[in-house]
Amino acid sequence: MTHAFYSDAAEKIRTELTPGERAAVETVRRSLEDDPEQGRGLPDADPRSESYVVELLPEQTGGRGISVVYRYSQDLDAVLILWLIAGP
Repeated sequence: MTHAFYSDAAEKIRTELTPGERAAVETVRRSLEDDPEQGRGLPDADPRSESYVVELLPEQTGGRGISVVYRYSQDLDAVLILWLIAGP
């Protein structure tokens, strides 16, 4: 099983989300432990990792749309959630 963690920046943003938005983001974090390559691929400068984004619609969060941007390292078998970007 892959481990998924929040970066300090993502953790700070997470505390500012509504309870429904936090629950939706936590659901994504847990699902990344089972399938770390489920997001849409993003350009990545590091050849040892891959960057992805999972986009949550307002219907899924009970609030704003949220993009969960993360990096996956196969060598470490770990996911680092870098950013949580909440829309209007």
